[in-house]
This record gives sequence, C-alpha cells and structure tokens, in this order.
Amino acid sequence: MFKKSSKSGQLNIFTSPKSLFSGNSLKMYEDEQAWHNQFRKQVTMRIDENIFRPLYCQDNGTPNAPIRVLVAMMVLKEAEGLSDQKIFENCRFNLLVRSAIGLYNADDPLPTESTYYLFRKRIQEYAKEENENLFETAFAQITKGQCAEFEVSGKRIRMDSKLLGSNIAWLSRYELIHETLRLFYDQVKQAGQLDKAIKDRLDELLKLEGNKVVYICSGEEVKSRLQELGELIYKILPLFLSSTGVHYQTLQRVFNEQYRVDEKKVVVAREKEEISAKSVQSPHDTDCHYRNKDDQKVKGFSINVTESCDDDKSLNLIGHVDVRKASCSDVDFLQDDIEKAQEVFPDKIQTAHADGAYHSPDNQQYCKDNEIDLYLHAIQGAKSRYQFNFAENGELSIFDTITNEIVGPKMIISKDGTVKWRIKTEKGYRYFTQKDIDGYLIRKQIAETPIETLQFRNNVEATIFQLGYHYPNAKSRYRGEIKHQMWANIRCLWVNFVRILNYIKQLCQRTSFFAKYELKYHCAKLIFAFQSFLTAILPHHLSSSENADFSIS
Repeated sequence: MFKKSSKSGQLNIFTSPKSLFSGNSLKMYEDEQAWHNQFRKQVTMRIDENIFRPLYCQDNGTPNAPIRVLVAMMVLKEAEGLSDQKIFENCRFNLLVRSAIGLYNADDPLPTESTYYLFRKRIQEYAKEENENLFETAFAQITKGQCAEFEVSGKRIRMDSKLLGSNIAWLSRYELIHETLRLFYDQVKQAGQLDKAIKDRLDELLKLEGNKVVYICSGEEVKSRLQELGELIYKILPLFLSSTGVHYQTLQRVFNEQYRVDEKKVVVAREKEEISAKSVQSPHDTDCHYRNKDDQKVKGFSINVTESCDDDKSLNLIGHVDVRKASCSDVDFLQDDIEKAQEVFPDKIQTAHADGAYHSPDNQQYCKDNEIDLYLHAIQGAKSRYQFNFAENGELSIFDTITNEIVGPKMIISKDGTVKWRIKTEKGYRYFTQKDIDGYLIRKQIAETPIETLQFRNNVEATIFQLGYHYPNAKSRYRGEIKHQMWANIRCLWVNFVRILNYIKQLCQRTSFFAKYELKYHCAKLIFAFQSFLTAILPHHLSSSENADFSIS
C-alpha cells in the first residue's frame, strides 16, 4: 500500500548525532554547507513520492518503505560507483550518509535489501507496461525545482552524446545462435514437446559452450554447425507457437535475422551484409544494438545529455538525459531532447549548441520554426567546390573555387515539383538541389561565427566525462535500455548536485569576502570619527607630541 513518508524527522535525545558529537565534530556535522546536509535538502527532500504511487496498491497491503530513502540510496550508490553491499553498509553505519538520505537518528530503520531490489524491479516492469520511466519523471521534477531556486534560465543550451556498452560478452555469429538456442532448450527440454532425435542432437551440439566450439573447430566445421543449428531451430519453432516466453521470442527473432528460408523450404544462413546493426547482439540483452562510430565499436546504447549554458550564470544544470539504442543517430535526439529540456528550464530556449552530427535539414527547420538559434561547430561531409549566392532579384549565381569563375545555372523543375539548378562542367552536367545550397550556407555561417560563441559548447564534453566517470572502458554494469535510462538519470542527479554544492560554496565565500571588507570599512570610519572627536575636544594649547598620546592607530 502506498504511503508518503514524513519530511520532518524526529530527533531522539539518545541516538541523534547531536547527542553523540561535541565540539568541532558537532560544528562540522551541523554545518549547513556540508555535503550531507545539502544533499538531503537539494535531492532527498525534493523527491515527490507521488510519482511512484502507481507502483503500489492504494488501499491494501503493508505500507511501502520511504521512497525518498530508496531513491537517495540509488543516487549515492552511483555517485561513488559502489556495489549494493557497500551502499547498504554505508547507509547503516556512516552517520553522514544516513543524514544525507534523511535518517536523522542512529536507530532509524533502513529499508531491507529485498525492498530495495523489489522497488527497482517494479520501476522496470512499469516502464515496460506503461512506456514511462518513473526515474526520468522524478529527475525532471527535481531538476525543475533546482532551476527555479537557483535561477537557471536555460535560454542557452548545449548537447552531446556518448556511446556506452551493455554488460554483455562480445559474441561471434555462431556463439550468438548457440547461446540463444541453449537458453531456450534449457527452458523447454523437460516439456515433452521435442522428439528424442532432436533432443539427442541438441544435447550433442550444445554440450560445449559456444566460445569453446569456435576455439576447437575449424572455420568449415563452425559453418557446418551453424547451418545445422538453423535447420534445428526451423523445426523447433513451430512446436512452440503458443509460447510467450522471452527465450522463445528471442530465438524466433535471431532465426529471422540470421537465416532465411528459400522457395524450396531450405534454411540458408544470411550473408553478413544482410544482417542489420539493429539485430540481437546477445540473448542476455536484446535491447542493445551495434554501432561503429569513429572506430569505436559498441554493443549497447547511445546517451544524449542536454544542459544549460547561460551567459550570466556560473551554475549550469543538466536538464535532460536521453538513452536510446546505439544505432540511433545524433540527429534523432535534437528535437525530442530540446522539447524535454524545455519542460524543465523556466525560460524559453533561444540558443542551442551542438556538433556537426546533429545537423539535418529537418533539425534546421525545426529550430527555425521555434525561433532557436542553432550553432554547429561543423557539419559532416567534405567542403563543396562551389559557392552559392542569391541576388536581390532572387537569381542564383554559382562560383567555382577551382576555376575562379562565376557560372550561370539553369533552373529545372522536375515532374514532382522539385527545383534543381544545372551547370555545364568539363565532364558534363552538374545538378544542385536546395539541400546543397543550404549545406553551403550553414558552412558559411559556421565559418563566420565568433569563436567566443562556438566555445559555449566545449564544456559539455566535461559533462559527458563525468556522466561515465566510473566506466572508463565505456562498458556499464547494467543490461537493458530501461536500466541504462535509470542509471543515466541517477548519475545526472549527482552531477547536478555537485555543481549546486560548489556554487553554494562560491556564494558563501564571496559573501564572506565582502562582509569582511565591509566590516573593515565601517571600523575605519568609526576610528576616523573617534579621532576627529578627540581632536575637537582636546585643548588647543597642547603640543603635537601631547596630542599624539590620544591618537588611535
């Protein structure tokens, strides 16, 4: 049964840290600027537990454990890259950690491990059923409150992406099919739906692990076994048509991706070129895709971060983090993530900074329609030989940078209404579309953009580094898109908190600095006034040496 936890904790006279500490230790513990007190204020107490209400029954059962505590534990776990065992140890015995998650007394109960795991499981199941990750909703709610308190406007934003591998082994084609069939066979071999001949053959083929088969067999033997596995799968799948199990669905998908059946009903292994990067990479994580980006080969996911970079604010916060399969291009992130970030930042987004991978005609038009200035550092593709210019009367002129000549193009309207321009070259005719012209104009705009404007994007790379700080090999400890989205939101909550903590400390240092010199100024004025008063009341016949006895240095 859902039950909201209380925000105000009741201190126990015997078990509260205030009764355990004294002197400088108590002063440090009670310091409002200490990380544990700020974390409790900026993260733990900002969590709206009503977001997680759908995970629980509304009128029956035992009340849930405090959701604020569970979420705060997950944030601190990812903050230091701790294991589950270590975070529970810290939450039980580290008084600073207990204070951070809202447990004020040494004897306040901590949720059990089973409650912690069940909470995460419910979030994953809800995300699958309702297509809503509640951690993503909670992140937006917390960050929106932080932006309002610290006046982070979000008028200017920047974004960048990172590839992150799933926690799976790299499987060859044979190993993938072998392991997928093994998982399914282990599940159904006692069901009695397979005849003895098929079972005996499967037992023989699957008695060794897939990697060992690849190691001891020649290339031709592996190819032969690959073909035999395909024929067996083709016979097995119709026997379990009514099955809704995950392993059956994975086996069916792998078969369709790796094999085809010709008109003679013969199973044929597909050529490697026919297999998509979106195909199953591992039966243990069917969400992840394959991608080769700048020689970085990843079987996993692409993570896009959108953060503020306001002109007049030293504090910048991550407004949205988006996790998709690795095959997703950066182009596909821009529009959705700007709209998601706009829901968090209080002011309308006016300027966006990104690299050339986010460029597309659709994205350019989207930014134009929404009155957003899009600044790109570059765009993909080689620089064009031709330069384009429209005269005041609307006529297009083309300058050839090789021959240094201006060429007069001829406008051609095709049957479908598409407008093209044609010029005569030494090799024949060359055609240009509006896309070619727009590409040139964007390159020209980038070249004319001041370096100070382009530099706004640079720091987002540091954000990407901090996001994956505990995964220097670009491979996570999780599997599945939902779990990676949860991890990304939790990690970004911590990055935002550290920025807020540093910002608050800077404000306190500035305030202390000005207060110190203001006090000196007022003291100097008081001393000067006192000196003037003494000078006025002293007898005029006293010598300067006598007057000196009354001076204040």
